[in-house]
Amino acid sequence: CIRDRIMSMNESLISQFEELKVLIETLQTDVVKNAQGNKSAGVRARKGLRQAKKLASDIVKTSLDSSKE
Repeated sequence: CIRDRIMSMNESLISQFEELKVLIETLQTDVVKNAQGNKSAGVRARKGLRQAKKLASDIVKTSLDSSKE
């Protein structure tokens, strides 16, 4: 039972990390556009970066939980 929980947490950790990678890749376009002066792209980039920060925090929590098991 404990082994199944650890496997589940590890799979969750991997899926969360994959989600973070996809989010960062999608932000690249807006960051480049913002650097070229597009203000709307800057708003989208900052919103996405806040999402990335939250997701990274969730990944840390999941990782800590799985290491406690």
